[in-house]
Amino acid sequence: MLLQIRELQVGYQSRAILPPLTLQVEPGQLWAVTGPNGAGKSTFLRTILGLQQQVAGGIERGTSAIGYVPQRSEVDPAVPQRVIDLVRMGVERGWRVLDPLAARRNPAIQAAMRDADVTSLARIQWRRLSEGQKQRALLAQALAGEPALLVLDEPTSAMDMHAEASVFAVLERLRAERQLGVLVISHHLALLARYATHFVLLDKDERLALVGDRETVLRDPAFIERYGQVLDRGGRHG
Repeated sequence: MLLQIRELQVGYQSRAILPPLTLQVEPGQLWAVTGPNGAGKSTFLRTILGLQQQVAGGIERGTSAIGYVPQRSEVDPAVPQRVIDLVRMGVERGWRVLDPLAARRNPAIQAAMRDADVTSLARIQWRRLSEGQKQRALLAQALAGEPALLVLDEPTSAMDMHAEASVFAVLERLRAERQLGVLVISHHLALLARYATHFVLLDKDERLALVGDRETVLRDPAFIERYGQVLDRGGRHG
């Protein structure tokens, strides 16, 4: 178990904005958190990361190795950092450059860059990257810390369809090869229906919270009412 949530209520000033949520994230699972803008997705994410106090309920983190991939807009484009500099921050934040353990962390940095497919971009400055390359660089930064659970906030926003698909293909490979647990916030149902093993559908305006495996949520009448029939009768993405 990487993350266990029991009757979790999230919100502000002791006021819950969503119904209670119960779920458990295991290694090798990809959980998709989706819903309309303003649905409470970011509040949910911040709460499970410990950045915001829950209103009620319990959160048990079965691992301290959690990698967070922020939105690309959170990186200051004015800072002249290269991809390798960004990735090193994933393991070297708070350490001195001449740290004698740095050499032992190099394999993790190299593996992270390889797995995120940014090795060839190591010396390129952040501001010169495409949106898809930026996202893979941030993914490599998170992987360099060798997480067991990876949390991503809108990783494919402002991307074209090819770049979106490439990011989710990388996540699918990492989930399978590293047995990572992945929790990703996204609006892109076509990709989520293809790659996610589990779903959390949130809508604070409707006081809705659907949680479960992929087919259970995507076949729920409340989901279909909002988004239509995403799966065919055989369980395949339509």
